[in-house]
Amino acid sequence: MRTQRTKKLVGMAIMAAIAGVLMYIEFPIPGIPPFLKLDISGVPVLVGSFMYGPVAGVAIAAVKSMLHLFGTTSAGIGELADFLMTASFAFTAGIIYLKNKSRKGALIGAGAGIVVLTLVGVVANHFLIIPFYSQLMPIDAIIQACNAVNPAIKDMSGYLLFGVVPFNLLKGVVLSVITVGIYKRISVLFKAEGTSKKTV
Repeated sequence: MRTQRTKKLVGMAIMAAIAGVLMYIEFPIPGIPPFLKLDISGVPVLVGSFMYGPVAGVAIAAVKSMLHLFGTTSAGIGELADFLMTASFAFTAGIIYLKNKSRKGALIGAGAGIVVLTLVGVVANHFLIIPFYSQLMPIDAIIQACNAVNPAIKDMSGYLLFGVVPFNLLKGVVLSVITVGIYKRISVLFKAEGTSKKTV
C-alpha cells in the first residue's frame, strides 16, 4: 500500500512538472484577443485526473500554476484564473471517468469538462483577468485591442462571447483530443494504481 501511494505521488509530481514546463510554451490564435494564448499544459493535468482521480487532477493543476508564478507577468492573477479553469475542467472530466472507465466515459467526461471550462473561463475573465488588465490600461483600450483582431468584439459582452467562449471551447477540445490520444500508452507506462483494464 505504501509503495502504491509513493508511486502515485511520484506520478503526480511528474505530471505537475511536465505541466509546469508546458505552461511556458504558449501561442496566440488568429481572431482571439492577444492576451488569450493557447498552451497544452492542461494535458498532463487531465491525464493525471483520469489516472489518479479528480482530486489528484486538482492537485496537479495547483502545482502547475504555482510553478508558473516564478515567471508570472500578471501578479499571480493569471495563474489563479488558470488554476480555476484547469482544475474545474480536470475535476469534472475525472469524476465522470471515475464512474465509467472506458473510452466513452472519457469522451463524455471531456465533453462535460469543456462546458465547465468555458463557463469558469467567462467568470474568471470577467472578475479576474479584465480587472487586472484594466489597471494597466483603460478598459476601452483593451476592447479596442480586441476589436483589432476580431471586429465582433465591441464591448465587454462581445469580448466574453466572441473571445473567451470560443477560445476556451477550442482549448478544451485540443486538450481532450491530445489526452484521449495518449492516455492509454501513458497509463500503461506509469501502471497507475486503480487504472481500470478498460481505459481510454
